Amino acid sequence: MPEAESPAGSRDADLLLPLRDEEGQVSADFLSAISRSVATSDAPQVRALAGDLHEADLGDLIEALPADQRAKLVALLGTDFDFTALTEVDDIVREEILEELSNEAVAEGVRELDSDDAVRILEDLPEEDKAEILEQLPEDERQELERGLEYPEESAGRRMQTDFVAVPPDWTVGRTIDYAREDSDLPDDFYAIFVIDEDRRFVGAVPLDKLLRSQRPVKISEIMAHDWHVVQAAADQEEAARTFERYNLVSAPVVDEDGRLVGVLTVDDVVDVIEEEAAEDIKALGGVARDEEISDSVLYTARSRLPWLVINLAMAFSSAAVIGYFATSIAQMVALAVLMPIVASIGGNAATQAMTVTVRAIATRELTERNTRRITFRELGVGFLNGIAVAVLLGTAAGFWFDNLYLGVVIAAALIFSMCGAGLAGMLIPLALQRAGYDPAVASAVFVTTTTDILSFFSFLGFATWWFRLG
Repeated sequence: MPEAESPAGSRDADLLLPLRDEEGQVSADFLSAISRSVATSDAPQVRALAGDLHEADLGDLIEALPADQRAKLVALLGTDFDFTALTEVDDIVREEILEELSNEAVAEGVRELDSDDAVRILEDLPEEDKAEILEQLPEDERQELERGLEYPEESAGRRMQTDFVAVPPDWTVGRTIDYAREDSDLPDDFYAIFVIDEDRRFVGAVPLDKLLRSQRPVKISEIMAHDWHVVQAAADQEEAARTFERYNLVSAPVVDEDGRLVGVLTVDDVVDVIEEEAAEDIKALGGVARDEEISDSVLYTARSRLPWLVINLAMAFSSAAVIGYFATSIAQMVALAVLMPIVASIGGNAATQAMTVTVRAIATRELTERNTRRITFRELGVGFLNGIAVAVLLGTAAGFWFDNLYLGVVIAAALIFSMCGAGLAGMLIPLALQRAGYDPAVASAVFVTTTTDILSFFSFLGFATWWFRLG
């Protein structure tokens, strides 16, 4: 009979467990080992298992743990806990953990972070806690974070790092290299040397590869690039991300309204912005609050989604009114009631396709005054061609199903009309909302759906009523 494994053997076996499974998720075995160690307050084992994890892995592990063990994991890791991991979790999870930690612990943790990560952790804290944490930081660090927090939310200033390498134009290449090599206060990672004048105004930059390939006596002013792309600190973070995408940037200097260099944006920050903005747009198209997270409570989620459902309900009465107007026709032929949902469903899908493309084009600035007319006619043409293709299939099927050729012709004609209208609605409604000052990603879905339903029901039932009268 085999001997039972000793606790020490079990602890050693836990250290060999893989962090992730084949699907890239935190493995059940590793999660179980961490959970056991946290439950028994086994700090040495927790540090052995999670102390050296990358911040992204540690963030995934925190989210995978039960809610009551997350803050305890942070406490057990102690100084081994990398507070950068808190920028990798949902906002709700981060807030819950920070509520459980003392302000002294948070202040000690953010001291080790880049300024952009520290700002992200502090920005959602209550003002009283935020002030207390900032008071415990050295004056220079506190001032940097306070300046970052003064910028508008979702601005480049909130995303930038305040640590960068900047030199005057009259320095030589050799002096600049020595400075970058020897000064311990410089950032660990940087991609260019920024050049500033005596008033700290940005005047140019030198890529590191060009710096290293230049002779030491050469002055920085001779090799710097003047046409470097800069980002305004008050600019929206999405605009900054678009600049990175357009010009394939790795980093960009951030300047204030007077042109003074105040920070740097790097591509890792921009990737986060792109992901967040894309997620927000997807949620908005579905009538979901932009800040909704999978960690939100049932009550909060239901409350945030309810307003759009109520608006949708009110708009649905318009569709119901159209159906009611043709009640006599429906009573004369039950087949109309059977086929109505098919017409509305196909028209709704066509409108959603056009709306999705349009909203995305508006968000990426691809849709402009110059090409709006051409794209509008394109969507109309797409609706017409697809309408013909689907109408032939549906008209033929309906004619054989109800043994009525004329009914097949009626639904085919209605479907072509509905598909053309759906393409126009999916294109024009987001544009109209944008020009009226509303976010098309948030408001388009309800109006496009209702408009398409009205067009579908009116065209089908209208054509059918006209056919009855002729018959």
